[in-house]
Amino acid sequence: MSTLEIKNLHVSVETNEGPKPILKGADLTIGSGEIHAIMGPNGSGKSTLAYAVAGHPKYTITDGEVLLDGENIVDMTADERARAGLFLAMQYPVEVPGVTVSNFLRTAKTALTGEAPALRHWVGDVKDAMGKLRMDPDFAQRDVNHGFSGGEKKRHEILQMELLKPKFAVLDETDSGLDVDALRVVSDGVNRVHAETGLGVMLITHYTRILNYIKPDHVHVFVEGRVAAQGGPELADQLEAEGYDKYASAKV
Repeated sequence: MSTLEIKNLHVSVETNEGPKPILKGADLTIGSGEIHAIMGPNGSGKSTLAYAVAGHPKYTITDGEVLLDGENIVDMTADERARAGLFLAMQYPVEVPGVTVSNFLRTAKTALTGEAPALRHWVGDVKDAMGKLRMDPDFAQRDVNHGFSGGEKKRHEILQMELLKPKFAVLDETDSGLDVDALRVVSDGVNRVHAETGLGVMLITHYTRILNYIKPDHVHVFVEGRVAAQGGPELADQLEAEGYDKYASAKV
């Protein structure tokens, strides 16, 4: 049983006008096998939370803790956090021309485990995972995200997650830019990894449509850089019907 604890997290981002505080005391705890949906209006700090937890250097943690199995990872680099068991699926995955998907995946796996996976077994694992995500085998020889459609980029993110097997995954608006078919395939991938490995999930989204496929155990309303309310899956339906205005000045 693993636990990811975010305690009183304050985060600033550098702007042309100087540091701007975004997170203002965020608190959240996720256990193995739990799915937590983070919902909130634009500009509330949801993506900042994702990148700060993952270790993006643009985001400066000014106070608070991020504990993974009791160890504070705030001073770890992004790659150290990944080796500790964190995974970030980005809202806008970057292109890496000149690096094939195949080479990228095997290099990432080697970096995480400290040992290159046996090639024959690895090729089989990659092919199997791609098949489950309905990805053409030729996809492995394409450059990472270069010329990919939105759906292809998001499937590639879930492919990474399935092969790297983290303890916790932060999914930053994985549903954005997906049509219904791609949303179903991506959601099935998340559910599969969750069921097979006990993955803990922080699912950041604006809309309830992905929650029709990935059922959350807990829903958190994120407003003005902190958790303003939390509850069960029914809270998402309430947000869909009523919006976020009533939480604008709320705190928990």
